[in-house]
Amino acid sequence: MSKIFDTFIAPPCHEQIETLYQDDHLVLINKPAGLLSLSGKNPQNLDSVHHRLVQIFPGCTLVHRLDFGTSGLMTIARNKAINAALCQQFSQRTVIKKYSALLCGHLDDNEGVIDAAIAKDPALFPLMSICAIHGKPARSHYRVIERIYQELEDRTLLPLTRVQLTPETGRTHQLRIHCQQLGHPILGCDLYGGRLISGTEQVPRLMLHASELHFVHPISEERINARHASPF
Repeated sequence: MSKIFDTFIAPPCHEQIETLYQDDHLVLINKPAGLLSLSGKNPQNLDSVHHRLVQIFPGCTLVHRLDFGTSGLMTIARNKAINAALCQQFSQRTVIKKYSALLCGHLDDNEGVIDAAIAKDPALFPLMSICAIHGKPARSHYRVIERIYQELEDRTLLPLTRVQLTPETGRTHQLRIHCQQLGHPILGCDLYGGRLISGTEQVPRLMLHASELHFVHPISEERINARHASPF
């Protein structure tokens, strides 16, 4: 097994974390794009969701993560017991996650399913790859919201499709690599083709936002239906 060296240095994130809900057991936040979920091993990557929140909520832990470039809803457990209870919901796939995204090009179908196993490949790090032999099962649903044209600086029109993505599984980079597999990468995705079309090189961020999170509160047993509108 090849040793993996992560040379990524995150640029400073000046946006604040938005706290949407909190009680004695958990915190629900809106993560800004361009902020790590967890601090990296490199001391230059100290700033993260966890680093910021543990100073406000001592002992808090992340139940799940969002990619550095992804914004949106995250659940934070305020103690180990709550973390274990929420992690169980994620592992049993009873948590429903929905994402808003802008994809390059116009999709032919209004909805569909991407079923493609995803594998780690140390030689390609940090990229993941589609691999039916060594990959773990991964399944994502997509639904078209609208097909639009965005005018670029040179007045050319860039075709884009706004979609809602619903992952059944939670593999690393799943939605990003599945959209690439579909032939319509997420706009602004530097790893999986979202900056290759002329005029997309300067897109300010990954156009992927965790817009809905549905789960059961471990203590009250009430259904939490969290929604946060996409900023793009």
